[in-house]
Amino acid sequence: MSTHEHERSHTRAVYVISVAAELAGMHPQTLRIYERRGLVTPARTDGGEIENARLRAEVQQAREIAKHAITAAEGRRSGGDLVPLRQAVAVFGQRPSIFDD
Repeated sequence: MSTHEHERSHTRAVYVISVAAELAGMHPQTLRIYERRGLVTPARTDGGEIENARLRAEVQQAREIAKHAITAAEGRRSGGDLVPLRQAVAVFGQRPSIFDD
């Protein structure tokens, strides 16, 4: 490989599929079909794989936080540590006092 070819291989543009399809004059779905059938093989960057792994880890962390928050909220609900702001006595045929100012 000559120096010029080596430089060209490292300076190739990388496009998202919508831009690549537009440059090729086709619909992105057509380009995806060509890829699935093995007619084209797009070059992929490692950056995308790293970003996906980072985002998966963030989603897992968010799930854990949500799970703990739900467990804590359920414990508070059944544990009786919630105190109502106002209490009212409802008598049949009368408006409950909770609606009084």
